[in-house]
Amino acid sequence: MHVHILGICGTFMGSLALLAREAGHEVTGSDRGIYPPMSELLAAQGIAVGADDDPAQLEPAPDCVIIGNALSRGHALVEAVLDRRIPYTSGPQWLADNLLRDRWVLAVSGTHGKTTTAGILAWLLEDAGLAPGFLIGGVPGNFPVSARLGRNPFFVIEADEYDSAFFDKRSKFVHFRPDTLVVNNLEFDHADIFPDLAAIQRQFHHLVRTVPGRGRIIAPLAEPAVREMLEMGCWSELEAVDAPSGWHLEAGAGGFTVAEGTTRHGSLDWHLHGEHNARNALAALLAARHAGVPVSQGLASLPRFRGMRRRQELRGTVNGIRVIDDFAHHPTAIRATLDALTPGGRVLAVLEPRSNTMRLGTQRAALPNALAPANRSYLYQPPGLDWSVSELIPAVGECAVWADDIDTLVAHVATDARAGDQVVIMSNGGFDGIHQRLLDALAEQHQSVIEVPA
Repeated sequence: MHVHILGICGTFMGSLALLAREAGHEVTGSDRGIYPPMSELLAAQGIAVGADDDPAQLEPAPDCVIIGNALSRGHALVEAVLDRRIPYTSGPQWLADNLLRDRWVLAVSGTHGKTTTAGILAWLLEDAGLAPGFLIGGVPGNFPVSARLGRNPFFVIEADEYDSAFFDKRSKFVHFRPDTLVVNNLEFDHADIFPDLAAIQRQFHHLVRTVPGRGRIIAPLAEPAVREMLEMGCWSELEAVDAPSGWHLEAGAGGFTVAEGTTRHGSLDWHLHGEHNARNALAALLAARHAGVPVSQGLASLPRFRGMRRRQELRGTVNGIRVIDDFAHHPTAIRATLDALTPGGRVLAVLEPRSNTMRLGTQRAALPNALAPANRSYLYQPPGLDWSVSELIPAVGECAVWADDIDTLVAHVATDARAGDQVVIMSNGGFDGIHQRLLDALAEQHQSVIEVPA
């Protein structure tokens, strides 16, 4: 079957392309925003990516066109598909119909931490010899790709609440029908498609309705938004990750310990920092336990987890200045990322408010508090933002600057940074290649070489 994917460079659609190719299908695609890591993965797999608006790529007609949720009516390729009556579907629907039907699906959902938790879970199953399939919205350091078919029965998937396609406004995750479901947390996000938190809770409850009675839901019941959602009805086994009498984390001077009631199973001995990552690890350990991996075995695997690309990823060091890439774009995630880094010296935060929710300005009032742990903040005004980041400067403080072009922003950071600093660059996009541009500027400023992590 020839499958053509519109919006192929999105994290979900690009991963889907890898799975379809591995399953033996001919795969092509098109997109407008092409940047690493997905562009690199597709190129390495020999998957051709065409122009975003050229209908000629649909000749001869593919057997099926998978349409990404970023495309809508009026787009040249969408109109061509409809006019020519080419069979089409959404990415989540194609995945469910063609690859997930006979799998034990372990789905990781929530506003934050989905990618990291799914990456940890895939590694725990892999290290236990279970060779899971997976589709993750990022590249786990332990694997060369973001998706693979793996071996039956287990399949780990990052379960996103965003809508499926312009013709299917249900959340992606309702298609996946998991046997094991992780709900990391619930907050308001995606203001472009959800009017309020209650609307998001309804979508999550639609997901809960698809988990079979023999299935298991792993969730933080102490979080009101999660608890309220589950109180709408739950027909599966429920396991709390924050119950003192059950599974929980105990914080100490040396980090976090995993405990079940009064029984301590061991410490989180790994390189990832922050309470948010510890919570991700606990959820993954319990999901792997449902698949048959003892918690003790999972804890032994954690030190060999290599992290995720674009999640506290060290891109390079110049004269003792570390440049770190992170996907954080929601205020809660921004704050968690900065809190995790602050014990390691001065933190310089560079932020591109790029997500649809940020573009609308829905969460801008929360940004000053989110940036509070940083010693200095650098705000970028991307094209298309509906408000000015300069409005935030008084609230963020005197150690904050803004710019509407990358070169100016890079110059500010390169001038201010000194040995021992951690510069964390936060965006859910490519940020116009700022990571390498900053490393180059720092190398010139300090007459030093760029040390690239192995």
